[in-house]
Amino acid sequence: MLRGTKTGLEFVFAGEGFAEASADVVRRLEDRPEFYRGSRGTAIFVAEPPESDAFAEFADAVSGLGVDLFGIYGDERAERLAQERGLQYLGVPPVPPVTSFERKRAARAAAEVALTDGARSLDADFAGARADIARRRARGEPSVPRPNFAQPVAAAPSPPAAVASLPAEPSTLYHRGTLRGGQALQQLGNIVVIGDVNPGAELTASGDILVFGALRGTAHAGAQGDTTARVFALELAPTQLRIATLIAADAELHAREPEVAYVESDRIAIGPAQRAGARA
Repeated sequence: MLRGTKTGLEFVFAGEGFAEASADVVRRLEDRPEFYRGSRGTAIFVAEPPESDAFAEFADAVSGLGVDLFGIYGDERAERLAQERGLQYLGVPPVPPVTSFERKRAARAAAEVALTDGARSLDADFAGARADIARRRARGEPSVPRPNFAQPVAAAPSPPAAVASLPAEPSTLYHRGTLRGGQALQQLGNIVVIGDVNPGAELTASGDILVFGALRGTAHAGAQGDTTARVFALELAPTQLRIATLIAADAELHAREPEVAYVESDRIAIGPAQRAGARA
């Protein structure tokens, strides 16, 4: 284990094989040589220290990376090793004992075992979601709940006379990302899509529909009969466009600039989006 303290680096060997542990320490030093270069370090042996030759190989590798290994902590065997290598013997390992780090590592390992496979893998979760969507489509169900636009939303009970009632405002569904063929969004209120709506995708709203991208699928605004509803898109090229009970003819659909669709004289009209401000 390699850890930094206010006095320098500590190379902690807590009982695992010295050859493997020392090689891991050297690899970490090699990963950031400029960061560790010029540091002073001590070796701490909680268990039995290695043979002198094995320690000499480790000390030479550390020195070659610019770290001054000057002392050793441990028992009397570590003291003899320090004398053989001409290093300072610093006494028993300092507190906190290294075994506390081993307990923490064991606790983390136990926590990882307790995780389910799905919690470890985002791919598994996404695969399950895709399978659920496929089952819904096989049963003829939409991928999201479909509101009933045939009936208006029931009015909330009137509040007591002492409580001022506020007018009900339509809610807005905000979707960020591309809608692909077969996907559908329905909302009792407005729909805002930040992305493209591809052919085969459907948008149905009782209020307005705004697409900050290309609208190439089906869009139905004012689905409860609101002829003041509008459809905005940066590129308006829908497969089918409806507002309330009206359907736009193919000849009326022209794109390649931000446009807005609205009802005028009992028909759907389409024009540049900047007209929306004048009509608001």
